Amino acid sequence: MQTADFLDTLDREGRLLAAAAAEAGTGAEVPTCPDWQVGDLLRHTGMVHRWAAAFVAQALTSFRPGEELPGLDGDDLLAWYRESHRGLVDTLAAAPPDVRCWQVLPAPSPLAGWARRQAHETTVHRVDAESARGGAHAEIARDFAVDGIDELLRGFHARRKSAVRTEEPRVLRVRATDTGDAVWTVRLSAEPPVTEPGDAGAADCELGGPAVPLYLALWNRGPFPEVQGDAALAELWRERSGIVWG
Repeated sequence: MQTADFLDTLDREGRLLAAAAAEAGTGAEVPTCPDWQVGDLLRHTGMVHRWAAAFVAQALTSFRPGEELPGLDGDDLLAWYRESHRGLVDTLAAAPPDVRCWQVLPAPSPLAGWARRQAHETTVHRVDAESARGGAHAEIARDFAVDGIDELLRGFHARRKSAVRTEEPRVLRVRATDTGDAVWTVRLSAEPPVTEPGDAGAADCELGGPAVPLYLALWNRGPFPEVQGDAALAELWRERSGIVWG
């Protein structure tokens, strides 16, 4: 996928998130994020949008934490979120392709990296807002879901912050069953996971299913469609795969 594709997705997903949040109300519980209400979801996602935009707009070359969450609620909070989202989209769309700044994960360029990361960030949280509203979820493109699985496995969980570890070496396979080649082999140990594309040898457990529900399951937004082999590794993922920023 190209940077422009991620920007289009980010634009659409943020508007869908805001619409679902408005329908649900800021006091509604978020089933996919225990202990959160929609207001918490909007504050978090809006803060992340502003945090990401600042790195690009100000060409910040080192990590810095996000700003404090606003003490807003109701319509004022929804307006603040929409402003946060619009500011991020506009900042990324206007940025020069060669902008240099800190980025969360390795990417061909900081702009490409931020567009990709924020597209997936917003999509997952749009699903959260829709879970609070109830009813059907808006569609997620299969290719985008495959990209998100790759980002999660080979990006986030390649970092030293990943807590998905085992005392003895184990092998986890992740397979999107509705594509021809979307397969990953995740080698677990006491060190951060090492993931390579493809079907490399035997696995202790395989997590599989169509790309979209598999993508959401790996982000702990739904059950794994298929689990074959040692289910304890699926449970390990559930318990320890939460993302730590920075």
